[in-house]
Amino acid sequence: MKKVYRRILAAVMLFTAEALLAALIFVCLVLTFLAIAYYVLSNNKNDFDTAAFQFLDTYISDSTTRIMLFFTTLGNYQSLVIANVLLTLYFLLIRRHKWYSIKIASIALSSVTVMSLLKLWFNRSRPLTPLLEPARGLSFPSGHAMSSVTFFGLIIYYIYRNVKNTALKIVLISILILIILTIGLSRVYLRVHYASDVIAGFFAGTIWLMISISILRKIELFSKKELNKVVEKVEA
Repeated sequence: MKKVYRRILAAVMLFTAEALLAALIFVCLVLTFLAIAYYVLSNNKNDFDTAAFQFLDTYISDSTTRIMLFFTTLGNYQSLVIANVLLTLYFLLIRRHKWYSIKIASIALSSVTVMSLLKLWFNRSRPLTPLLEPARGLSFPSGHAMSSVTFFGLIIYYIYRNVKNTALKIVLISILILIILTIGLSRVYLRVHYASDVIAGFFAGTIWLMISISILRKIELFSKKELNKVVEKVEA
């Protein structure tokens, strides 16, 4: 009996610690995003963005530009729409995991809506000196950065929860994080976003991913409880 009690107590303490850590991370992300928005937009500060452009100017070359164009294409909405559809079909038809297919579609659609609203709210213009061609639309936060975090971040979440091999898990997650960062970097390199846009996009994407996973997880658990009740009534 004591062993069972200790296991239950340990599980409760672990859950509480994880919940508190998640809450702390979430609050830090929100405060950092708001601080970036206030510093950049309210005070019209651009020293950091100018320094980022000047730093990347030293690395401009034809080969680097081709690499950056590849990653910026990887993170554009056309590529991510196709990737989201394929991933949804994979979980729906191959893995037979309905809830992950719902999560992918829900997070993808909602993140685009949130990103568009944020862009309209902050109304920041694009950089005036693009490296190649000017990009359309508003600048803050970066849509590429936010969308790449929500899409690849959900894959990271799945890998973290389901891949048992620790070494493989670390390798896969590291590769995905590198892809996210490079997509963001490509936007600054090509001068279609300020560095602050990209950083804010990373934070906004992570915030929305955490909110979405939490909400969908609660809906999933509630649906399973209701389904169990129905099954119990039928069996009775």
